[in-house]
Amino acid sequence: MAAITASMVAELRAKTDAPMMECKKALTEADGDMARAEELLRVKLGSKASKAASRVTAEGIIAIHIAGNTGAMVEINCETDFVAKNDDFLAFGKTLAQLVAERNPADVAALAALEIDGASVEARRAVLIGKIGENMSIRRFKRFAGDAKLASYLHGTRIGVVVEFDGDEVAAKDVAMHVAAMKPVALSSADVPAALIESERSIATQKAAEDAEKAMAEGKTPQSADIVAKRVEGSVQKYLKEVSLFNQAFVKNDKQTVEQMLKAANTTVKGFTLYVVGEGIEKKSENFADEVAAQMAAARAS
Repeated sequence: MAAITASMVAELRAKTDAPMMECKKALTEADGDMARAEELLRVKLGSKASKAASRVTAEGIIAIHIAGNTGAMVEINCETDFVAKNDDFLAFGKTLAQLVAERNPADVAALAALEIDGASVEARRAVLIGKIGENMSIRRFKRFAGDAKLASYLHGTRIGVVVEFDGDEVAAKDVAMHVAAMKPVALSSADVPAALIESERSIATQKAAEDAEKAMAEGKTPQSADIVAKRVEGSVQKYLKEVSLFNQAFVKNDKQTVEQMLKAANTTVKGFTLYVVGEGIEKKSENFADEVAAQMAAARAS
C-alpha cells in the first residue's frame, strides 16, 4: 500500500476542487495513483471533480514570433516565478522563437546547436544560468509555415496560442483568446482523441453502475440497460461538445458557438496550438522542516 502524503492530497484537491477527505479516500483506494484517484472522484462526485483546471507548478514562459505566414511558439522553463519575470530570460525566449521561425530546427537539440552572434544557443543558455544563478531548459517548440494565416494570443507569458486560419484576422484573434480561456482539445468532436473518449465513457459507465447500486440499496428498481446505455452515450456526447472548439460557446457571446461566430465572420480555422507553462510537469515539493533536519544530520555525520 502506497503512503498517502499531505502533498498528494493537496495536489489532487487542487486538480479537482473535491473535499480534502474525499481526496484522501480516493488516493487510498487508488493506492497512490493520481490519475486513477481523479477518475474515482469524478465517478463519485460527478462532473464537479473535473471542473477545476490542474494547477501547473513548473515555472517558465511561452514566447511567440510571427512574420507573415511563418511563425513559432516556444516554451522555456526555469525554477522560480521570479526568474520567469527576468528581462534577460524573457529576451532569451523571444530570440528562440525567432530562431525557430527563421531557421527551422528539427528538434530541441538542433535548436540548442544553432548559433547566435558566434555562440551556440546552448552556450548562451549556460551563460544565462551563470548570470541569473538558476537552472533553465528549453522544453518544446512548434513552427508554423504554409498557406494559412497566423493569429496569436499570449495570456501574460504563461499561456500561448497560435491559430492557423483563412479570413478575418480579428475573428481569428478572438478564437486564439477563446482557446486560452476554454482550452479545447480538438477542432471538432470528430477530432477528439479516442483515448480521451474512452476515458470519459469509462467514467460515465462507472457512475451509472454506482447509481444502480445505490438504487438497489434503497430498495428502488435500477434503470434498464437500454436507459443506462443512453445515459452513458449522452454523457460522452456532452463531453465532446465541451472539449471541441467549434462546439464550444464563444467566450465573447455565449449565445453562439465558435463555429457560428466564424461562419458569420466568413473565417475558417484550420488548426490551433495551445501551450501552458509547465503543463504535465511535476514540481518537486520540498518540506522545509525535513530539509533542515537532513542538513543537520549531514553536518553531524561529517
